[in-house]
Amino acid sequence: MRRRAVAACLAALGLLTACTTRDDGISGLSTPGVPGPAEPGTLRVLSSSELGDMAPVLAQVEKDTGVKVKLNPIGTLDAVRMLAEGKTDGQYDALWLSSNDYLRLRPEAARKVVSETPVMSSPVAIGVRSATVKALGWRPADVTWSQVEQAVQDGRLTYGMTDPARSNSGFSTLVSVASALSGAQSALTDADVTKATPRLKEFFKGQKLTSGSSGWLAAAYDRRGDVDALLNYESVLMGIPGLTVIRPRDGVITADYPLTSLRSTSARTREDVRRVTEDLRTERIQRQITARTHRRPVVASVPPAGGLDTTRRRELPFPGTRSVADGLLDSYENELRRPSRTVYVLDTSGSMEGDRLDRLKTALTDLTGDFREREEVTLMPFGSQVKSVRTHVVEPADPRAGLAAIREDTSALSADGDTAIYTSLEKAYGHLGTGRDAFTSIVLMTDGENTAGAKARDFDAFYARLGREARDTPVFPILFGDSDRSELAHIADLTGGRLFDARQGSLDGAFEEIRGYQ
Repeated sequence: MRRRAVAACLAALGLLTACTTRDDGISGLSTPGVPGPAEPGTLRVLSSSELGDMAPVLAQVEKDTGVKVKLNPIGTLDAVRMLAEGKTDGQYDALWLSSNDYLRLRPEAARKVVSETPVMSSPVAIGVRSATVKALGWRPADVTWSQVEQAVQDGRLTYGMTDPARSNSGFSTLVSVASALSGAQSALTDADVTKATPRLKEFFKGQKLTSGSSGWLAAAYDRRGDVDALLNYESVLMGIPGLTVIRPRDGVITADYPLTSLRSTSARTREDVRRVTEDLRTERIQRQITARTHRRPVVASVPPAGGLDTTRRRELPFPGTRSVADGLLDSYENELRRPSRTVYVLDTSGSMEGDRLDRLKTALTDLTGDFREREEVTLMPFGSQVKSVRTHVVEPADPRAGLAAIREDTSALSADGDTAIYTSLEKAYGHLGTGRDAFTSIVLMTDGENTAGAKARDFDAFYARLGREARDTPVFPILFGDSDRSELAHIADLTGGRLFDARQGSLDGAFEEIRGYQ
């Protein structure tokens, strides 16, 4: 019964309004968004991924205004990078992120904005299994971040959160924790981050799940069953059965979801954005928003939906400079969080000869710029069988050496043989083994169907025999070339991974998107 309830919740999270990116929980297809051409009366909106639950509300807004809103979901920090680099010009008509706080720290992005208007709000919160709250003896109204840290140190609390480098919920959580544990009385400074680092290291020992999206995180949490809590927006956590939602007493950061007009658009488009924004802020639509999404209204005359805690809490300030924000992110990626161990199972069969192999090499070479310190990367190219197993660690003392070795091995890839997908996956699980204190995952890239070695049923039986810890390692398959969607979707579903599509977008885009899950 509980699993069906969570599935229903995830289906709601996955609803999108005529968008080109899908995020359907555990095994759903992820397609890097490609906006369509401009159409009169339609707004192409680059949006935070969790706004899929606004589909029914936006259907009503279209009836009210005659303006259709097409959401194209993406991580907040990725959207800001696109805006700053001019990649939204002529492609999108508006921006609708959970927050514009990080955007304002980048002048090259901020100058592309004409106006922004908050539509609703949701604070960062902690959703804890109700049984765990009882076992810890917590009174939800009195819990502080320090208590959460202590529970982690005592081995009594584990949690999942989204990747701060891509998701604003993850980044806002990181800032909230750093502010509280450092005792900062105003916006975080570099000194505050340095002061809090020892305690932050202890805090992040409790993180057992990472994700690029809230929908996949909730599904992975339900599948695992051994993680005690989730750190995310209150609105997301309220929709997950069995959680007690806690807003720490010493403060959090709140998302205000501003609908934002872009300078690159026409006056007519900006007028459409204004009309949509006005309708979203009417009392009737605000009541619908809070009832459907568990977000809080921004119109004072509309009360929050039932179940939302109305007790005042300290609102923590966002970092005042980009250097502090980026420094905190860098510290998290390379020092605070658990390291990653990833096996890249790469199809280098005969069908990859030529352009496909060149694209793979380019994508992997470009990806090396995103690997973190302490990260373990294994390249496992295969054809009729696994051709080689080459493991490299990005050592903090000399990260360039590890990255150079990965690029060298990538350059040496060659195409020949058949396609032994399942045999290669079995070897990847064997390589990772068990007893590791790391985020483990397997990335499978193939351009065709399985034609050699173990069959699908053999792999299913192999996976069923794995121990609990090994089964917690997801496979993230990438659709490419002539690969079989149903075959790869089954692998993602079986292992708790997620399917990515490089046929609609780019191979390097798919590899990059997977980074949020490693």
